Amino acid sequence: MNKEIVTVGQIEVDMTSSMAEPDFNHLPLLTTRDLVLFPGVTIPISLGREFSRELAKMAADRHIYIGVVAQTDPEVEFPTDQLCDYGVIAEVVKVLEIPDDKTTAIVRAHGKFKTLDVRSMGTIHGALEATVKPIKETKARMTDKEMVALVSTVKDTAVKIVKKTTEAPPEMILNIVDISDPTLLINLIATHMPLPISAKTEILATPRIKERAYRLLTNMARSEQMLDIAQSIHDRTRQKISEQQRNVFLQQQLESIREELYGDEGPDADAANLRKKAAELDMPEPVVKIFERELSKLSRYAPQSPDYSVQLSYLELLTDLPWGKNDAPVSDIAHAREVLDADHFGLEKVKERILEQIAMLISAPSSHAPIICLVGPPGVGKTSLGQSIATALGRKYRRVALGGLHDEAEIRGHRRTYIGAMPGRIIDALRRCGTSNPVILLDEIDKIGSDFRGDPSSALLEVLDPEQNCRFHDNYVDVDFDLSQTLFIATANTLSSIPAPLVDRMEIIDISGYLPEEKTEIARRHLLPRLIAEAGVDAGDVNLTDDALAALIDTYTGESGVRQLEKRLAAIVRKIVLRKVSGQSWPQPVDSADLNGLLGAAPYIRERYEGNDYAGVITGLAWTAAGGCVLYVETSLSPSKGEKLTLTGKLGDVMKESASIALQHVRSHADSLGIASDALTDRAVHIHVPEGAIPKDGPSAGITMATSIVSALTGRRPKPRVAMTGELTLRGKVLPIGGVKEKILAAKRAGITDVILPEANRKDVDEIPDIYLHGLEVHYVSDAAQVFDLALLPTETAD
Repeated sequence: MNKEIVTVGQIEVDMTSSMAEPDFNHLPLLTTRDLVLFPGVTIPISLGREFSRELAKMAADRHIYIGVVAQTDPEVEFPTDQLCDYGVIAEVVKVLEIPDDKTTAIVRAHGKFKTLDVRSMGTIHGALEATVKPIKETKARMTDKEMVALVSTVKDTAVKIVKKTTEAPPEMILNIVDISDPTLLINLIATHMPLPISAKTEILATPRIKERAYRLLTNMARSEQMLDIAQSIHDRTRQKISEQQRNVFLQQQLESIREELYGDEGPDADAANLRKKAAELDMPEPVVKIFERELSKLSRYAPQSPDYSVQLSYLELLTDLPWGKNDAPVSDIAHAREVLDADHFGLEKVKERILEQIAMLISAPSSHAPIICLVGPPGVGKTSLGQSIATALGRKYRRVALGGLHDEAEIRGHRRTYIGAMPGRIIDALRRCGTSNPVILLDEIDKIGSDFRGDPSSALLEVLDPEQNCRFHDNYVDVDFDLSQTLFIATANTLSSIPAPLVDRMEIIDISGYLPEEKTEIARRHLLPRLIAEAGVDAGDVNLTDDALAALIDTYTGESGVRQLEKRLAAIVRKIVLRKVSGQSWPQPVDSADLNGLLGAAPYIRERYEGNDYAGVITGLAWTAAGGCVLYVETSLSPSKGEKLTLTGKLGDVMKESASIALQHVRSHADSLGIASDALTDRAVHIHVPEGAIPKDGPSAGITMATSIVSALTGRRPKPRVAMTGELTLRGKVLPIGGVKEKILAAKRAGITDVILPEANRKDVDEIPDIYLHGLEVHYVSDAAQVFDLALLPTETAD
């Protein structure tokens, strides 16, 4: 076999080889950082990465084809999908070990391919292989006069560029002159020209050699123009400086380049503005060092690069944060009281606690503010309290909605290595407020969720801990920020869904529902005046009597707060505005009899006591997220062989267990209760809680169920207007329950006069203002026997 000897640089290489057919489904890839290889070109490639050296040696030893593909990002050490779409099929002719631990592979390119699928190569760590599609290329026809002229122009331009730049090898001029094959000439020039990777990849993707030559010529013309501009800048700069001013020369050259590109606007202007803003801030010393370091990085980025925009956004955030900026401390406690009283009616306990905190801030402005959590049903004014507190304190206010939050990064921020990274909501709120001591309302903290993206409630542990939040670390900012002067106020409908560690960090303030009298005052003082002003009508056009407001509250709303009441009042105002604009008459004033014509039939039936005509029907009290309500428990007996307990009404597991405990307690104390021994063994007990479509759960209906069973078995009717709540044990002990105030309000709404509560809840009742207890007599019990005596009529009376 005749040998084909080719000189590559100063190395003679035997190009004769016996190669196996390439496997296009498993083609090993040699990834290059700054080289796009074209078909037909033989070139030495310096191999710096270990997996590249192993791949080249394997290909040379086994005589197999490989693919040569350029990386879109040369900085990536182990590329995965950062590869160009097109590459060339090549053979590794020879691998040379050069002193200083360097390896060079002589590579000869053949056909072109398009990458279909890239994956890791299992045999060599870090190396890749791909499934590729070979692409056939057309040959140049030198009979085409246009092609002849085009090749000549490309050749002349290439020679000019090689003479002007140091990036292309000098011996390339000789190769260009000696090569007669136009296809090889175009590919050789495209391989060696100092063009961007993206431009070379676009040229390689062009299938026809004539179109490829045109694209190459266009890019070369642009490159030659840039070289001329750079030389012009270099010449002008050298005239301004002396040889002893090397550092000044480099700086002026850089400034000349930027002036040529951007004129008066550019990176220098951005850096100057950032440094000016930073000088006006009281940044901590560690933050100043980081700011200067990151600002120096900005000058090294090209303004058109994505990294420049990311770096600039980060530095702008650092200068936008309120380092050392605080609102002036409030000193007028009387003004704060006036603001709270004017914005909210009632809520005396909450307002007193806020005034205590304001007094603490007046006495010790630098003291750490505790985290307050307002817990109560919807519509009682939790969110609006945050705005009032900020006004009373004279501070900026920002609301952060947490409902439905699942991503921990929404609290701590994203790391800047991610595309589209942003700071967390806490840092963003501080930036928008412009001060370090605003009032931040964390709304709906009980609605936070968690999934594969993390647990935001865990991230809040640092935010809401006064001992830790002085060094709050946002992943995007990447420096500690002091949150100790920020007053955080959280709101929730219930504490049951909030993790215990988070509850432990907050001071819980319960906000109960309003009495009908309080709702009337709120409607008169706040809701109606605001709705009338928004409607643009006179105050005299909308007038509701006390009876109309009472009927509206009783039969058109079913809530502990006033949100639905506001909606109903808004509907009345709209009806009146429509009739006024239409020239029609409307009721003045609006009475209870007019509500049906304005709002339609009443959707709610007020919770009312249903009487004591039947044994086995007992009135209980329950708590829901919307406030307290009346709960009826019905027990029915029927003949049965053996004991049987049936529960209906969509009861939860805890409530079902309470029913079983109640029946067992009655069974074990049947003699003392006057129940015949065969009354339970020959009867089936069916316990039903009405409104069966509504889920119900909790242990507080234990004594209600036990009383209902005793009433059904003994025939003793319940005493009139008695309601009860409490958890029952097998021993007959009555344990305390929660939501006492809400249940008291529900009892009053239903017309109950006597309420039975566990003895341990006496302290809760003592904290309830007398206005809520007016007309009620509260009985405290510690065991079930007391409940039966207080709730049931004697047998002879029942008969």
